[in-house]
Amino acid sequence: MSLLKLRPPHRVEHVGSLVRTPELFEQRNLKQQGKGSPEDLKAAEDAAVKHVVEMQRELGLGTITDGEMRREVYFEGVFDNLEGMTFLPHRPLSEFKSYLPHVKILSRMGLTDSPSFHCSGKIKRTVPFYVDQFKALKSVVPAEDVGRIKVNMCPSTWIHQRHGSDMTYDRTVYATDGMFPPHLIPWCPQCITDEYFDDLGVAYRAEIKELYGLGCRNIQFDDPTFAFFCNDDMIKDMEAAGVDHEALLDTYIRAINLCTMDRPQDLNIGLHMCRGNFTGGMHFSEGGYERIAARVFNKLDVDTLYLEYDDERSGDFAPLKYLPLNKVAVLGIVTTKKSKLEDAATLKARIHEAVDVLANGVPGRSKEAALNQLCISPQCGFASTWQGNPITEEEEKAKLRLLQEVAKEIWQ
Repeated sequence: MSLLKLRPPHRVEHVGSLVRTPELFEQRNLKQQGKGSPEDLKAAEDAAVKHVVEMQRELGLGTITDGEMRREVYFEGVFDNLEGMTFLPHRPLSEFKSYLPHVKILSRMGLTDSPSFHCSGKIKRTVPFYVDQFKALKSVVPAEDVGRIKVNMCPSTWIHQRHGSDMTYDRTVYATDGMFPPHLIPWCPQCITDEYFDDLGVAYRAEIKELYGLGCRNIQFDDPTFAFFCNDDMIKDMEAAGVDHEALLDTYIRAINLCTMDRPQDLNIGLHMCRGNFTGGMHFSEGGYERIAARVFNKLDVDTLYLEYDDERSGDFAPLKYLPLNKVAVLGIVTTKKSKLEDAATLKARIHEAVDVLANGVPGRSKEAALNQLCISPQCGFASTWQGNPITEEEEKAKLRLLQEVAKEIWQ
């Protein structure tokens, strides 16, 4: 199943989050100051969702999200709703993995702690993550467009990447995690006892099943995990710390696959490989996909890969040669981090360049088939935190319209 099989007319996606409306921005700002009321915030969220739904429909985008108007930050809603997880508003940076690009940045900023979680009990999904948000979104989307609704969520790897097996959970709860990395014992899959990710997989599958039953046909994991493995400095520091990054990459591929296994054929699951999109559009990591592409593009059990290709941080299109025939790549060729509008001719040339790489890939395919495996999008969300990137809604719409104009010329 691929994104194109679900929506043949649509070639333009957006990754998920959108610039908050002025009214919602003000209510979020009041909340940060300990002012305002929950009722006023809820009303502003409801109005903002209706507004961005109409905007997406008018622009003719492939999917419709709620723009994450009900979230303060993109990862909100998963780990804070899981039984067994405890929120720590001031977790010391010494308990984060120092080789992670964003941890280095936070340290250079002089910060000594950051919000996070710790697992002190068995992971269970006792309440939904986004079911209520999906229902609210579905209520303001015309019936014929419900199949285009997309739900974004952070990946199951999110906490473990930051803290590792030594700091993510109490070892009396998950004592066997990581003992037998899959790549070390491929002949004995039953020996793999990664219980922490097993339980997370159960929780995510339950959420996905409930969303599907309500009509959701598009889910996207917003995941900086894999792009961070493209960062040469991080790999070097992991090796210096004695971390087997190859085994860890296999562990994280398996973690995602546990979440997506046994899904219905008409459910499209995508994964966005993000390099960071913090307040103000700050990025955390750099490096092309070459280091991970052959393994991740082929072994990751998702239908769609959202790939960032907006500037030199992302490397070239060469890794696309590893894209298998049964997956779609959404090329994020327009930046959400700057307001300047890209040049249409340059974008079209880049798409043709990607087609050439894909056509000569492994396996090879015709240019027509290669083009059919591609869509285009902004490289990331416009507002992964409620404060948003340095871009206005009008500039956001101009970038999305530009992508539509380019798509009409390329896929006419």
